[in-house]
Amino acid sequence: MSSAIDTIINSTTDTALKAIAKKVKDGTRISNEDGLLLFEIGSLSFVGTLANFIREKLHGNKTFFNRNFHIEPTNVCVFSCAFCSYSRLYAHKEEGWELSISQMLDIVKSYDNKPVTEVHIVGGVHPKMNMAYFKELLQKISSHRPDLHIKAFTAVELDYMFRKAKLTVEEGMLQLKEAGLQSLPGGGAEIFHPEIREKIAGDKVDAEGWLKIHETAHHLGMHSNATMLYGHIESYEHRIDHMHRLRELQDKTSGFNTFIPLKFRNANNDMSHVPESSITEDMRLYAIARIYLDNFPHLKAYWPMLGRHNAQLSLAFGVNDIDGTIDDSTKIYSMAGSEEQTPTMTTEELVTLINQVKRKPVERDTLYNVIKDYSSNVLSEV
Repeated sequence: MSSAIDTIINSTTDTALKAIAKKVKDGTRISNEDGLLLFEIGSLSFVGTLANFIREKLHGNKTFFNRNFHIEPTNVCVFSCAFCSYSRLYAHKEEGWELSISQMLDIVKSYDNKPVTEVHIVGGVHPKMNMAYFKELLQKISSHRPDLHIKAFTAVELDYMFRKAKLTVEEGMLQLKEAGLQSLPGGGAEIFHPEIREKIAGDKVDAEGWLKIHETAHHLGMHSNATMLYGHIESYEHRIDHMHRLRELQDKTSGFNTFIPLKFRNANNDMSHVPESSITEDMRLYAIARIYLDNFPHLKAYWPMLGRHNAQLSLAFGVNDIDGTIDDSTKIYSMAGSEEQTPTMTTEELVTLINQVKRKPVERDTLYNVIKDYSSNVLSEV
């Protein structure tokens, strides 16, 4: 591991890049200017070597996954984000779906006696699915299956819920925690900088609101994830600004589990004219995120968005987690044109995927406690 980074340091002629590589080797935080320079002139091999050095320093060859399933209560939404291929405006709700509490509980019950550890609940912002509705859903899921970790609701959903219920963020988060909510997903972050956020998602919670909700969750002892939607109209400066805000909050709370870059997909939305980023740029983004976000313990590639082969490739560019089994075929990315139109993998398939690129598959729970190390198992035992 160290020989690869030493080779990079010794062979790099650019003095600024050489200095960044030395910082990474020494475990010193890089600056915003360093991060921007990596985006501007860092080659794929250069940033990949640095990111892999950090990844293996933190986790060796371990690659995490979990057994999870998604519930999407609705794709009806009061917001109209330019990049979204998933939601249907409330005015046209006949084009969408709305699940009742009993229907969602039936989905949970369909996993009875199966070794899933997490239910992930996110969807559109439906004006009739309010705090009382979701508190009842949380309570019923918790009552039916107390061992199932409930990770639910983006900050966008939460902000709307709390405002509609006339609750402060603190009051709302506490009520949901008492009802059974255990952690937050990272969705809704998009790009924090107002110059871009106003253009692609101007009517939903701003950066300060998103960060306040996650900070409040952390203070209540709840962990969360963080995301960034990249590869559309943002600049490298906007990416660094976004990650800087996350790094600052993580310094304060240590409450984020993982960072998840989300690739913009251009099918069936109002930004279809914007070309998608190349796989080379995708891998550079993952690598630079791993280098910059030194206080985030994990970097996740969401395989339904990238596709299986590219998710494997990301494991050489700083990524140490490829999400989970996602047994119920989440629709958010398939509707936007991702490679995975039916995104579901068995545990055996995930283990094989990770083994194929000489990494060690490790099943985790939501908080990254190890459930089972599959690195020494033959596939027939999975």
